[in-house]
Amino acid sequence: MTAQSTTTFADVASAAICAFHDRGVAEPGWSTAPASSGDEAAWRWIEANHRSNILLWDEEDQARRRYVPDGAIAANKRAIDGYNQRRNDAIEKIDESLLARLNGVVPIADAWHNSETAGAMIDRLSILALKVYHMGEQTRRADTTPEHVASCREKLAQLSLQRDDLARCYDTLLEQASEGRAYWRVYRQFKMYNSPELNPYLYGGKR
Repeated sequence: MTAQSTTTFADVASAAICAFHDRGVAEPGWSTAPASSGDEAAWRWIEANHRSNILLWDEEDQARRRYVPDGAIAANKRAIDGYNQRRNDAIEKIDESLLARLNGVVPIADAWHNSETAGAMIDRLSILALKVYHMGEQTRRADTTPEHVASCREKLAQLSLQRDDLARCYDTLLEQASEGRAYWRVYRQFKMYNSPELNPYLYGGKR
């Protein structure tokens, strides 16, 4: 990275974010503990996004149960909706915070427009941290077959490569954006199913 890009985004480089994600996934109870990232805007929303993804993962697992009453699954589904909304809200805030650091940087005429935002890439890194952690757990199971363990080791290697590739692409986007050679926009998710004004089953148009 150039001196400018290093200064602009040093604290949110992929290495720092991946290490933060790994700590959050591995620490029991982290997702419901008091916030730990301080007042810096980008990190506050990176943490909020990661907490939502961890809570989503657990609710998604629970929603697949077949030995509990239907009401328990309905509660899981409603929790999933809530955490997913918080997750997407945090992605938008991450993008706003990172783009604010580029105030004054004017993209050159042929700058690359990245269709995936930096916030969305951080969100995917968060999800990959969860996949890497839980697939790693599968490779250490003693109550399953050697074939299962071998298969999970292969998947773990693929997930780790995928995360490394995404981290490199993320760092490249930040570097090029800080130099005006690339840019991204904040994209609003507009989750219509959560809105009483937009979901026809909620505002009365359908039954």
